[in-house]
Amino acid sequence: MSHADFLFELGTEELPPKSLQTLQNALRDSIVKQLGALNLGHGSVTAYATPRRLAVIIDQLQLQQADRQESRRGPSLAAPEKAAQGFARSCGVDLADLDVIDTDKGQYYNFEKNVAGAATSSLLAAVIDQALADLPIAKRMRWGDSRAEFVRPVHWFILMLNNELVDANVFGLSNSRETRGHRFHCQQAITIDSPASYAKQLREEGQVIVDIEERKQIIRDQVAIEAQKVSANAVVSDSLLNEVSALVEWPVSLCGRFDDAFLAVPAQALISSMAEHQKYFHLVNDQGDIQPYFITVSNIVSKDPQAVISGNERVIRPRLADAVFFFETDKKSTLESRNPALEKVVFQADLGTLADKTRRIASLAGTIATQIGADVGKATRAGLLAKSDLNTEMVLEFGDLQGLMGHVYALNDGEDAITAAAIEQHYWPKFAGDKLPESPEASALALADRLDTLVGLFGIKQPPTGSKDPYALRRATVGMLRIMIEQELDLDLASLIEEA
Repeated sequence: MSHADFLFELGTEELPPKSLQTLQNALRDSIVKQLGALNLGHGSVTAYATPRRLAVIIDQLQLQQADRQESRRGPSLAAPEKAAQGFARSCGVDLADLDVIDTDKGQYYNFEKNVAGAATSSLLAAVIDQALADLPIAKRMRWGDSRAEFVRPVHWFILMLNNELVDANVFGLSNSRETRGHRFHCQQAITIDSPASYAKQLREEGQVIVDIEERKQIIRDQVAIEAQKVSANAVVSDSLLNEVSALVEWPVSLCGRFDDAFLAVPAQALISSMAEHQKYFHLVNDQGDIQPYFITVSNIVSKDPQAVISGNERVIRPRLADAVFFFETDKKSTLESRNPALEKVVFQADLGTLADKTRRIASLAGTIATQIGADVGKATRAGLLAKSDLNTEMVLEFGDLQGLMGHVYALNDGEDAITAAAIEQHYWPKFAGDKLPESPEASALALADRLDTLVGLFGIKQPPTGSKDPYALRRATVGMLRIMIEQELDLDLASLIEEA
């Protein structure tokens, strides 16, 4: 049976970077699933994605469905002849042309016919339409005067088997072998010769690296080299790397610098500002201390790299200045003085405000501290201050700093070190495999916070469902179990649940 290589590319305006890999994988999976349902065999499957395109290449796709035997069982021989005649007509034959088969329920009319397999090229347009409809897109948009809807406007597509175009129409566009290269480095269209040459042609003619995993590795290597130039080490988180790789088609990493004065701000605040707002990687020394440098990943090869660096340095300066302002402003008020404001923040309509929750977990943390031999006063005090940083300027701007800033501000207020650390650590573990609270007082508060949430939500009949868990109750439960089991805490859970 004949085979051919398959290529589908969808050319768009800039796709959402945080969704790019999800869209890439969903497109691949839907196409493969449909080909399987059509009994079309194939070889390896490769998915590609850049900010301006989604693509799938399939090696050795079967060009024709195999012929198949189709069987339909009709009524019983004991049924009225009218029923048998109706079945024969529905099959397009006379009653005499039907077979009779024996079953454990008696004899039945049966019709069998050979069905010729369809050409793959005649099936692909429907496969692509369904694959695009299946993509997990929360909000679709329209563009121009078209009624078509997609996550971003679509400007071209290619659907090929070997070097031949397949007859298809996608979002009102006609099939073509022309794709687009890099938005700035390649102004002319690129004619794709075949699926096998697709990635190579875009790299060599269009200055586009279509493989996101390759772009990630290039960025890792470039960032490491740039960091070495300033005798530092780059910290490359998977989440930021994924996002940056989805923003560029031809990555070029450049190292910039910011004023040493900004280092007075807690390191995590600088890191959050650089990563969240500017998508910069931060640098540390061998001891892990943040350094006054950052690495940005550009999407162009500039004739004047220093101008690009200077531009980024100008942009980051006010961002970091904002962080300094927030930090200095927050320090003017103690955490305890912020608690009354929590009366205006609703935790859950039926469970009260954050102030109510704070009082509950402080009391419960004290009870747990008694059972595990922790300092009751410190655990209770940490509970009273646990949510106070949620209305600070820093946490309102950078939500991922909750707890951490509470720790910093508590020390600034003169709170005990164990109490201050417990404010940060009561959120631990944040995810699977994350570190656990380091002190008994922090463990007591972490358990109290989770137990209050679990008992409260289940009490008002708001448990998680198979598809929804808005209050992260599963994660809270797993976190509780990890703390209790791994730290071997002997707790009277029944009494704690009753108190909660």
